[in-house]
Amino acid sequence: MKQQDTEIQTLARLDPVTAARRLADHADADIAHALGSLHVGQAVEVLEEFPPERRAAIAALVPGQQGRIWLQGHQFPEGTVARLIEPAPAVYGPDERVAEVLASLRETVKRRMVIYVFVTESDGRLVGVVAFRELVFARPDQTLSEIMLRDPFHLRPERPVLKAMQEVVTRHFPIYPVCDGEGRLMGMVRGQELFEKQAFEISAQAGSMVGVEKEERIATPWHLSFRSRHPWMQINLLTVFVAGAVVGYFEQTIEQIVVLAMFLPVLAGQCNNLGAQALAVTLRGITLGEHRKLGMAAILGKEAWLGLLNGVVTGVIAAVVMYWLALRHEGLDPMLLAFATLASMTGSCVLSGMIGALVPLIMHRLGSDPASASAIVLSTFTDVISMGSLLLLATVLLL
Repeated sequence: MKQQDTEIQTLARLDPVTAARRLADHADADIAHALGSLHVGQAVEVLEEFPPERRAAIAALVPGQQGRIWLQGHQFPEGTVARLIEPAPAVYGPDERVAEVLASLRETVKRRMVIYVFVTESDGRLVGVVAFRELVFARPDQTLSEIMLRDPFHLRPERPVLKAMQEVVTRHFPIYPVCDGEGRLMGMVRGQELFEKQAFEISAQAGSMVGVEKEERIATPWHLSFRSRHPWMQINLLTVFVAGAVVGYFEQTIEQIVVLAMFLPVLAGQCNNLGAQALAVTLRGITLGEHRKLGMAAILGKEAWLGLLNGVVTGVIAAVVMYWLALRHEGLDPMLLAFATLASMTGSCVLSGMIGALVPLIMHRLGSDPASASAIVLSTFTDVISMGSLLLLATVLLL
């Protein structure tokens, strides 16, 4: 028994695929017990890894409504409220009297904390909510319909967690009922769970930007981590070859103006950093829903302006250094090289800022994860634009 409890604790630290593989050889009853100890959303994700027949068999062994809710959650996409639904412990009809409700809740409160009593019609439609404290102070002969809060706020199961979090952020309720399209009560979601889920999504963005799957945990076996990460390494290798091909195209220019080789990594580094800043701010805006208020044009305009300001300041410094180095090499035109450096730095920074904002916005509009490997895409564009522009200007102006 102690060994089983230790294994259950280990499951909470694993990604869904690894957890399901570790449970696969256990009896269905043991799996149901193990999943019952997990976070609701994680239990649904692990259950999803089992075949449909076994999934239903495991859910059927879970007492109460939990198994049914797990199967319902599986029908909705990941990242929706349905994945976080828990059974409501206290559901009564509007004609139930306070004394009767309190009597029936005496055993329930020993097992679960009851914050709200949900009042439903015979067809399951949610018509009211009663705070437990109101129930305690009400007269024993009163009915729930007399003391309930009518037409309470509720969440929909298909609602994305991010949008649900934005809806509840000003309400600060500990529990939120979840109802289907016809207003029937499906269960409840804890406010804490909503914000924990969103906090996890935000923490996963940093990994997603460089090709790390958000399901991966520290305890994920190395072979699964390798399998999920390596394809992005291949894509990154391809993009590096693209940037290398641009430099190779201007090989003769670099041979004749060797000093350019010193400035290529400087220019690429500045543009990558500026684009990453725009990317981080845009991802944060998408997460918080701020991008809808401003619109794409306003976001791109701001990042272009910031890129211009940063590009001019850093470009002037780089142009002065280029001018000083060119003076020490015979046969070079220091002024033209300084101008090429300033122009390429300024133009590249403008484009890098816009691309850093544009990549996640486009991916979000297409319905993809805006953070998914966006840093890899960004670095390719910024390398090609920054190094290509400097080499092109040097070739046109000096050769």
